Amino acid sequence: MTTPNLLLDRYAAQEAIEAAWTDRSLLDQADTRAAIEHVIEELDKGHLRVAEPPTEAGGDWKINEWVKKAVILYFPIRPMTTQQVGPFEFHDKMQLKTDYAAQHVRVVPPAVARYGAFLAPGVILMPSYVNIGAYVGEGTMVDTWATVGSCAQVGKHVHLSGGVGLGGVLEPVQAAPVIIEDGAFIGSRCILVEGCRIGSEAVIGAGVTITGSTRIIDVTSDTGQEYRGYVPPRSVVIPGSIGKTFPAGEFQVPCALIIGQRKASTDLKTSLNEALRDYSVSV
Repeated sequence: MTTPNLLLDRYAAQEAIEAAWTDRSLLDQADTRAAIEHVIEELDKGHLRVAEPPTEAGGDWKINEWVKKAVILYFPIRPMTTQQVGPFEFHDKMQLKTDYAAQHVRVVPPAVARYGAFLAPGVILMPSYVNIGAYVGEGTMVDTWATVGSCAQVGKHVHLSGGVGLGGVLEPVQAAPVIIEDGAFIGSRCILVEGCRIGSEAVIGAGVTITGSTRIIDVTSDTGQEYRGYVPPRSVVIPGSIGKTFPAGEFQVPCALIIGQRKASTDLKTSLNEALRDYSVSV
C-alpha cells in the first residue's frame, strides 16, 4: 500500500515534471531535477509504473503520461560518463542497474538492464537488454538476445524466447507501451511493437509480428473475428498472411492467426513447440 507521504511526494513530483515539460528552463532548478530523479528511482524500485494494470477484470490499463515525461526529461539532466565493467566499456548518460543479488534477480553475462527499469524477484536475464522505464514481473525469463524496450510492461511468469523484440515507446507521451500480461509465452524472434497488448497466458508462435495495426484474425470462428494490436487471453497465435490490393496488384501482407485457445494440458509444458503441437502446428 502506498503511504500518504509517498503520495504527497508523487503529487509534488508530478506537478514539477508537468511544469518542466512546458518550460524546459526549469530543468536548471535543483527542485525540478530532484523530482525527476525521484520518479526514476521509484521506477527502478517498482513503486511506480509507466502503465498500471486494471484493478478489476475487463478493465483498461492506465497510462501514466507524466511518468513517461519524467523519463524523457531525465536524459537532458544526465551527463555523459564512462563506465568500466570488467573488459567492457560504456559511454552513456544512464547508469546500469546494480545489486542484483539483493533483488533476487539472476543476470547472465553480458545481460544489461538500465537504471530506471524494474526487475522483480525471480526474474532471469539471459544475455539480453532491458531499457529504462520497463517493468518485468516476478519469475519472468528474458531469454538470449531478447530486448525489452523502454517502458514496456511484462507481467509475471512470462517467457520471452530468444531474439524477441518488445518495442519501446517514449514519444508521443500519450502512446501506450507494449504490454505482455501474466503467464504469456512469446516465441523466438517475435516482434511486438507500437503498444500492442498480449493477453494473459497467450501463446505467440515463433516469428509473429504484431504492431498496433496488425490484423489478428481468429480463424476458429465462423465470422473470422478480427482484433487490432490486441491478442485475447489464452489465445494461440501463429504467423499468417492475407491478400491486399494495391495499385500494382494484389499482394500478400503479414497478419497473425488465432488458431485456438491454450488448453489446460499445455499449461504445464515449457516448450512452445509442444503447446503448438496441440493444434498440429510445427513452428
